[in-house]
Amino acid sequence: MTRRQCALSFQMKKEAIQFLEKLVNTPSPVGHETRGQRVWLDYVQAYADTTWNDDYGNTVALLNKGGSPRIMLAAHADEIGLSVNYIDEHGFIYVRRLGGVDPTVSKAQRVIIHTKNGPINGVIGNVPPHLTKTDQQDKKPQIHELFVDIGVASDEEAKKLVRIGDPITIDRDFELLRNDLAVARAFDNRAGTFAVAEALRCIHEDRKNLKAEILAVSNTMEEGGCLGARQIAYALKPDVALVTDVTHATDYPTVSKAMHGDIQLGKGPSLTHGGPNHPVVVERLEGVAQELGISVQHEAVSSTSGTDTDVIFWTRGGIPSALISLPNRYMHSPVELVHLKDLEQIPQIMAGFALSAKETDRYSVSV
Repeated sequence: MTRRQCALSFQMKKEAIQFLEKLVNTPSPVGHETRGQRVWLDYVQAYADTTWNDDYGNTVALLNKGGSPRIMLAAHADEIGLSVNYIDEHGFIYVRRLGGVDPTVSKAQRVIIHTKNGPINGVIGNVPPHLTKTDQQDKKPQIHELFVDIGVASDEEAKKLVRIGDPITIDRDFELLRNDLAVARAFDNRAGTFAVAEALRCIHEDRKNLKAEILAVSNTMEEGGCLGARQIAYALKPDVALVTDVTHATDYPTVSKAMHGDIQLGKGPSLTHGGPNHPVVVERLEGVAQELGISVQHEAVSSTSGTDTDVIFWTRGGIPSALISLPNRYMHSPVELVHLKDLEQIPQIMAGFALSAKETDRYSVSV
């Protein structure tokens, strides 16, 4: 019998869009995720028996404690950003990376410095071509060359406003474009934590049929080395983990499909094969998607996926894990672009997997 889809239409469910927009717009750079985690916890509380966070801000929403198997649904809450590294005598602020920031797309951006006394607006300076020597025009900028101008005239004035270590985010918010496409600064990976929250809501709606214990997780510090996922996976010790993150869409000019695969916006979420992705779990996800009438795309990795899956799968001697990805154009830039239909289908697949799980399920490879 085909399992029903959880109702989640972006055209009809305005509250889903409002939650996504609030989640994406709330600054949550690596190691400074508290504000975004609060937004996430406030939303999921209605669909969980209990919620909590650990000492490093990893947040958990639990449903049906004592059920079996124990399923973790996980995504990382942090976004890439910058931090204050040095202030020169004229008050210009030099920066350090928080995660995989590309200096090329960071120049000439408006930014917000998040201080203990509130936000400080600034801009990342950009020398115009008129003032650039010919031999430097095509030079790729380096991170230590980026400087933020907050409109002060001295280091003394700047240091009254900001301090070393204050995080910085690009000042770009969520926007709907057209054809179910949306653009935002931080779909990587607030889109994933949105999907986990919506999966929990879908499971809660049908909890009378739920056998499994559900641990919905919004974890920290992925962009700094998958650190939060290591902590929370070790603490929770799930039987199986479903991880969701963004993946590179390759459906735009200059990207080589021969090198990076063929992943398109609007063609469904992507399942990853190889590396840490457990073949039994991946096969079950394919079966759930087929039952729900959801088309999925496929991509291959040789060893690592560059996501939290890489660390969760070897925790405590091995947790069967699989990655469900949202195609994303222009990743690690201020203009990440996703298709809302692809995003809508990820929580449906996760919920379908969880609701079809039985106490007798085993995730092991026959040899």
